[in-house]
Amino acid sequence: MKINQFTEQDVLSLAKKGYYEGKATFDINPKRCALLVIDMQDEFVKPHWTPDWVPEATKMVPRLRKVIDHCREMSVPVIYTVFSNTHHYFDRPKSGKYMPIQHSDLGIDSSEFYVKGEVWHELAPLDNEIIIHKPSYGAFHDTPLETILRNLDKDTVIISGTLTNFCCDTTARQAYARSFKVIFGSDITGADDPDLQEPELRIMRKGFARVMSAEEIIKSLI
Repeated sequence: MKINQFTEQDVLSLAKKGYYEGKATFDINPKRCALLVIDMQDEFVKPHWTPDWVPEATKMVPRLRKVIDHCREMSVPVIYTVFSNTHHYFDRPKSGKYMPIQHSDLGIDSSEFYVKGEVWHELAPLDNEIIIHKPSYGAFHDTPLETILRNLDKDTVIISGTLTNFCCDTTARQAYARSFKVIFGSDITGADDPDLQEPELRIMRKGFARVMSAEEIIKSLI
């Protein structure tokens, strides 16, 4: 291909190659990595409890637990995020109340949801692990996460958790914009609509992250 000679088919083929086959070329140094466990809390993982339950998140718990355990063995910091009652909820985006994700049409008492921000018991943080209580989708927005990562001398974040296409992908984009290298777990992230998992992975693959399975992540952290 030459400059000024790219056909429509040429650029379409290049786009598809990036979405389906792309692989970020950065090296992975375990000493510079941190694992982010995004919102694997009861509201999303506990079966049948809330309208926000993500069955795919529940199913992936055993795989994610293996990654968490391996990171702990390799001294890779594990940092959790949750939604909880921070600042009496006044720190939330004001327009959020208008979004269908709030399920306002269900007419249920949601006062018990997102109060304590309890991580699902099978993935419980250790006493010395950090829990970020975040007000919005991305883990970097209005939180000390970037400062924490810089102080830990980490330049690579491994994204896991739920929702793939809300909090995980927003966090990945925020990390990318802050010049972090991003690893996005293909089978340790979960979407509320499974049909949206692979399309989101394609976007991550082309422009924001290296998309890797749990086993690939474990093998890279040795």
